[in-house]
Amino acid sequence: MTTTVIAGVGICPFGRRLSASHRELGSAAAREALRDAGIRFSDVDQTFVASVGGGAAKAQNIAMSLGAARGAPIVSVEAGCGSSGSALHLGKLLIESGAAQCVLCVGAEKTPAGYVEAGYETWQEESGLAVNPAYFALEAVEFMAATGTTEADLAEVSVKNHRHGALNPNATYRSAVTREEVLASTAVCDPLRLLMLCSPVDGAAAAVLMSQEAARRHGVTGPVTLLAVSVVSRIPTDGFVPMASRIIDGRTSFAERAAHMAFEEAGVGPADLDLVECQDVDSSAELRAYSYLGLCAPGNEAALLRSGATALGGSQPVNPSGGLLSKGEPLGASGLGQVHELVTQVRGRAEARQVQAARIGMAHVFGAGHTASGVIVSA
Repeated sequence: MTTTVIAGVGICPFGRRLSASHRELGSAAAREALRDAGIRFSDVDQTFVASVGGGAAKAQNIAMSLGAARGAPIVSVEAGCGSSGSALHLGKLLIESGAAQCVLCVGAEKTPAGYVEAGYETWQEESGLAVNPAYFALEAVEFMAATGTTEADLAEVSVKNHRHGALNPNATYRSAVTREEVLASTAVCDPLRLLMLCSPVDGAAAAVLMSQEAARRHGVTGPVTLLAVSVVSRIPTDGFVPMASRIIDGRTSFAERAAHMAFEEAGVGPADLDLVECQDVDSSAELRAYSYLGLCAPGNEAALLRSGATALGGSQPVNPSGGLLSKGEPLGASGLGQVHELVTQVRGRAEARQVQAARIGMAHVFGAGHTASGVIVSA
């Protein structure tokens, strides 16, 4: 089977970029990825643009500013926060089927303040239940009761990730915080406080995928092998409930299943990972990901955090980029932002936040309770 490599990556730093349009954000990240791969847009066989907002023809609008593409297909992909993973999944399938040699995947987002459009039922919006932090808090309470995790542990996730994010020039929030500052920040939904929640922001990231043969032909330097991309979706039977770890009828959660499928496809296991980027939409979400990804047994999540293993300098750093708590979350672009970090790390170019001897990394996202994705790369 054809091997897929990541030939280039690009990013438009995350944040509130009020003067930049959706097209400007996406095309900036795409141009950087094309330069990194050493190719022109006319070399691309197909483009996927992952975005939750952006309106009609968003993919075409971004592509128009990149130059001629020989009529190659340009397709929009939307799967909530799983949009980027879905775009990568499609790109990898095209290359490994032989239908394409070079695919550009772009994630771009302009997130309006007070964003609500996330698949809720009308009755939920009208009754005031269309607020994600409320659901995150319910899940945090359930998790804490089951595992003995404390509010101090939730605070320490934020402390860790903001410490990492202070080293990342692409992050929205680049200041370290203390446990006391986190616990004293505004209460949003008990037990979650403001500094335990990510912020929806603007931003973009991109990756150029190639077959190994095409990468050799184009003289790509530093290609990174895309070992696996898994995508798992579920159809809710009781309306929209954005709780990624919800287990129905004793079955494994779809977020955990996405991780297991990625490991199976890649032929590696949790112990092989040198770093992880996961979707810390709130502090408890990162802790839950520890057991989803097999970094520890269920119930030992807080102990793993307290050990220092998931911090820079530890045995398996999680979110060395700063995660969503520090970077912010540009919804459809967040997954490609994770991949940008993985590629930067395994190439040894992460500077102050570099994970020593990083060779294999994993990104994991879940999108609004419906779609989860796992991505594994190797130097």
